[in-house]
Amino acid sequence: MTTEFEYSGLSGRPAGPVLRLLSRVLPGVRSVQDQVVPYAQAWQRHNREALAAQGPLWVALGDSLTVGIGAGAYDRGWVGQLAARMPGWRVVNLAVSGGRVRDVLDQQLPALAALGQEPDLVTLLIGNNDLVSPRLRPALPGDLAELLRRVPPGTVVGNQPAGYAAALEVSRLVDEAVAERGLRLADLRRPRTQNWSGKLAADRFHPNERGYAGLAAVFGEAIGVDA
Repeated sequence: MTTEFEYSGLSGRPAGPVLRLLSRVLPGVRSVQDQVVPYAQAWQRHNREALAAQGPLWVALGDSLTVGIGAGAYDRGWVGQLAARMPGWRVVNLAVSGGRVRDVLDQQLPALAALGQEPDLVTLLIGNNDLVSPRLRPALPGDLAELLRRVPPGTVVGNQPAGYAAALEVSRLVDEAVAERGLRLADLRRPRTQNWSGKLAADRFHPNERGYAGLAAVFGEAIGVDA
């Protein structure tokens, strides 16, 4: 693969009406949303450099949590913090802010296949945006089941820390796929990823760097990377 990788890391969808309204009236929401385009551009540059380099390859799939929205820099989210503990590894981040399960199926998995390089590690953290949308939630179990069938064997998959019914169903599907397909679980049903006091960004939704450190620790344990 050359440095001509053109994957943008953007969904192409405008922000929804509620988010647009909140961005107008709440500076914290606006400041975090202002990270979306520059962080996508930074990951695009990073991805091109990674693909032109040598070493084991980690491909990250997901939504804004995997992009690192809310952190002080694009590489201070959980992916960047964990990558700093994995010297010699290359990271290609295909996650998209606002990403949904369907986006991973329709855009991110094809982009992974088009890399022309076999990844040594794939991680997946997705589902939050589907869960919070009454319009998207009904299709979530079927779409997620399809996604969990299609990700490469050995993919490290995060579940949902929340305890309401729809989130529990997501975690159940992840548990089943781990048992049946040999996927690996990054279990977010732990205190470090359930208690978000002091760990949220200015929009009160995305993690800050402390919050992302907890995610990095959970994924690191699943991968076998020492803290």
